[in-house]
Amino acid sequence: MSLVGRKREKDTLKRYFASKESEFVVVYGRRRVGKTYLIRQYFDDAFFFYATGVAPEQSVKPNLKANLERFGKSLEQYGMPGEREPASWMEAFDRLAEGIARAGTSGRKVIFLDEMPWMDTPKSKFISALEYFWNAFASARNDILLIACGSAATWMTQKIFKNRGGLHNRITGKILVRPFNLNECEAYFQMRDIVIDRKDIAQAYMIFGGIPYYLSYWDKRYGLPQNVDRIVFHEDAPLKYEFENLYASLFKNSEYYLEAIAALSEKAKGLSRDELVASLSQKDGGAVSEMLSNLELSGFIRYYSLFPGKTNGGLYQLIDNFSLFHQTFIKNNAGDNEHFWSDLHETPRMNTWRGYAFEQLCLRHTDQIRSALSIGGVAADIYSWRSKVSKPGAQVDLVIARADRIVNLCEIKFAKYEFEIKNEYAEKLKNKLFAFGNETQTTGTLHLTFVTTYGVKQNRYSNMVQSEVTLEALFAPDFRD
Repeated sequence: MSLVGRKREKDTLKRYFASKESEFVVVYGRRRVGKTYLIRQYFDDAFFFYATGVAPEQSVKPNLKANLERFGKSLEQYGMPGEREPASWMEAFDRLAEGIARAGTSGRKVIFLDEMPWMDTPKSKFISALEYFWNAFASARNDILLIACGSAATWMTQKIFKNRGGLHNRITGKILVRPFNLNECEAYFQMRDIVIDRKDIAQAYMIFGGIPYYLSYWDKRYGLPQNVDRIVFHEDAPLKYEFENLYASLFKNSEYYLEAIAALSEKAKGLSRDELVASLSQKDGGAVSEMLSNLELSGFIRYYSLFPGKTNGGLYQLIDNFSLFHQTFIKNNAGDNEHFWSDLHETPRMNTWRGYAFEQLCLRHTDQIRSALSIGGVAADIYSWRSKVSKPGAQVDLVIARADRIVNLCEIKFAKYEFEIKNEYAEKLKNKLFAFGNETQTTGTLHLTFVTTYGVKQNRYSNMVQSEVTLEALFAPDFRD
């Protein structure tokens, strides 16, 4: 199967492969996002050496022996046999260094260490051996491309990004692998000969969040409702227990992480740190800071500034579509209805979820929104905003503060047809515009912008809108690609 999208990631890999120096590149991102697939497909499995960590569930417990045994088997497979299995990570990396030295200095040597957090079992001294291998051997050469990959955010942060030992400032490159955007999702479906229109692609994105692994279960024989039932609601659905397994595999004390996700799922617009901590069983402190950092690094939540920036604080918001879908529907499918999604009709819960999920889709596609507004080349900052004093309350889903002193106040609305602004809603918009201008004291020109599925219906109130962006525009490639 060919590699869909990933232009930025492929360009970065190409640059590091062409480098005249040895490079230590870390590839990271949310679990199931396709990090391993990207590396293996890009290099067509033509590695000088490849090894992967042993998943904890594949042995009685995460243990040194299982990982060293598999690493030793990989050394044999790539022409570096030994008289016995490595007894330590230092011995394992010494054997790898000897194999590289025997191969000479001609040609780029790509070494891919996948799922490194699983290799670093308790008291294994994996990191010190890796440090020695890189500092004493690999970095002194000019022919090695070492790619380290992992999903566990806690490990990647503490052991790699914030390393204060031998790996401090030794990482020469980072590649964050993000979920597919809509353009890549469409290309993925086309590659698999799946006939699906853009509205259903968007709704699939609102459920699965552009995660390739989740989309891989899509069966072209069925439509959207049947596929959702098959993938998450059937008794043998492949993602039936994905939510719990996902967090447990990434985070120690995952119950605290799930507690935070549950709290954030109840508040679509996000929570301040104080509001979030008030809903947790943990007291505020370093453990909470670490948890929030890990969730953000893993792509489950985001911290965003409120206009006009840091001086106005910020909010934590759940942005992982699958986590939101689980909290809203899978978790509450008490009757284990295998046709839950096919049977579900228009309900307040459905409409509330659609509004929030579509908002997250749009926030993932701000490049496309800016392109549709013809401001892709204009420097801009992205914010949200909520009034502290307005009665009734006022909030703007997406604020684009542009260098040309125009501020786009974006209303994001999921609708089955053209969105109609009626009298009551028009009054809310007027209140929102007034409150924003009055409270922020911005000197820029305010443009009311609607981001909707099918645009705004023309009527007596539609002239309030300066610009529109429709779902079609969100299928454009990222303008940075």
